[in-house]
Amino acid sequence: MKIRSLVAAVAAATSLSLTAAAVPAAATDSRAADARAGQRSLVQVLSADGNRFDRNPTDFDVLERAVRAVLAAKPDSPVGLLADGSVRLTAFLPTDRAFRRLVEDLTGRHVAREADVFAAVARTYDADTIEAVLLYHVVPGAPISRSAARSSDGARLTTALEGAGVRVDVRRKGQVFLLDRDPDDLNARISKFNINQGNRQIAHRIDRVLRPLDL
Repeated sequence: MKIRSLVAAVAAATSLSLTAAAVPAAATDSRAADARAGQRSLVQVLSADGNRFDRNPTDFDVLERAVRAVLAAKPDSPVGLLADGSVRLTAFLPTDRAFRRLVEDLTGRHVAREADVFAAVARTYDADTIEAVLLYHVVPGAPISRSAARSSDGARLTTALEGAGVRVDVRRKGQVFLLDRDPDDLNARISKFNINQGNRQIAHRIDRVLRPLDL
C-alpha cells in the first residue's frame, strides 16, 4: 500500500487550524508564555531511553526508530521539525504496542519483538509512506494541552500532512479519542497527556497508530 500521493513538501507551519470547533482561548500561548517555554525537542524525549528496543510496550522505541529511518533516507524531511525544539507543535505519539497492533491488523500475524515490529513496517512501507504517517501525527502551532483537548469535542485538527485532518472525540470521564481517516479501524485513545510539558513541543501518548487513509 502506497500513500505517496498524500505526501507534500510541508513547511514548518506555525499556525493551528481547527474547523469543527474552536479550542478555548486558554490553549493559545501568549507571547510572554511562549518566550518562557523550553526548547527541549520531542526527538530528545523519544531518544531519552537510549535508542534501543526493549520489552516495554508503552514507550516509543518503534516510533523513534521510524523517525530516524525517515531522516536518514530524507534529511530534509519535515519530520525533522520534531528535532527542532524552537518550533511549536503538538504530536500524538503511538506506543510500541500501537505499532504492533497496526502490523497485526494489516498482516494478520502476531509479532512479539519490537525489532520485528519495526522490521515489518520498514519492509512493507517505503520512506515516503512512513514519512506521511508520521506527519499525520503532528499538529503544528500552539501546543494543545490536556485541558484544551478535553474542551474540544468535535474539533478538527489540521495535521502536518497536507489535506489530512484528525477529529477530536471527547467521551465520558474526559477520555479523548482521535478519529482518523480509516472508518474501519478502532480509534486511537490518548492514554497519557502533556509529555514534555513546559516546552514549545508537547505530546500525548496514544494507543493506536493514526491512519491517513482507509487501509
